[in-house]
Amino acid sequence: MKIAITGKGGVGKSTLSAALALLLARQGRTVLAVDADPDANLAASLGVPADERRQMIPISRQIALIEERTGAKVGRSGQVFKLNPDVSDIADTFAWRHGDVSLLVLGAVERGGGGCACPENVLLKALVSDVVLNRDEALVLDMEAGIEHLGRGTTRGVDVMIVVVEPGQRSVDTARRVFELGGQIGVHRFGVVANKIATPEDEAFVREAFPDKELLGMIPYTEELRSADREGRSVLDGMSPELLARFDGILEKLEKCS
Repeated sequence: MKIAITGKGGVGKSTLSAALALLLARQGRTVLAVDADPDANLAASLGVPADERRQMIPISRQIALIEERTGAKVGRSGQVFKLNPDVSDIADTFAWRHGDVSLLVLGAVERGGGGCACPENVLLKALVSDVVLNRDEALVLDMEAGIEHLGRGTTRGVDVMIVVVEPGQRSVDTARRVFELGGQIGVHRFGVVANKIATPEDEAFVREAFPDKELLGMIPYTEELRSADREGRSVLDGMSPELLARFDGILEKLEKCS
């Protein structure tokens, strides 16, 4: 199963990504979690200790690797470089192992024109294509608020794109843009997960906003997840059976249709 998760910043993408990755690992699957959000939080949500997180160097900052694989110097303009660099060994070499989940942190291109065909972005997009299309393990891809890292070819390997929303209009607007852009590049299955649901009115708002989309689950606004974040624990650590059942239910729906 290969899952891409996106949505507006702050809605809880990393919480859901970590929970699904950990639950898939509990099933005995080999799991690769990829943090493709520039505001990288997936390691913390998985429960990676702070001292280990400080040792992680995102792929976008692996200058020697980028230059070796693309044949271009980072930060220089007007260069000719490889548009299809060899990335087949990067996930195995650079992923950080935490428990039963391997974590690959992509990072972001931190300079002007970061969205163009610079060596860093070319390598990152090639790497995403490789982990989606060419690897056999379960994949959870924690994306930025959009579909920046996916292309028309890559989408054929993604089983589902989940858009995480909260009960607010800005979140809904972002989700609708993702549906439109994803449809244009051939995403074949979308799902919606609502997070921070505090009242029946919140739930009704989300249902009314997406009447034609697959609603995978509702995650309540809860102190459990806030506490796990403050204390540096994984999202599943100490989770009540009632809350865990919500995440289990999301995974069950995904597996039924995959």
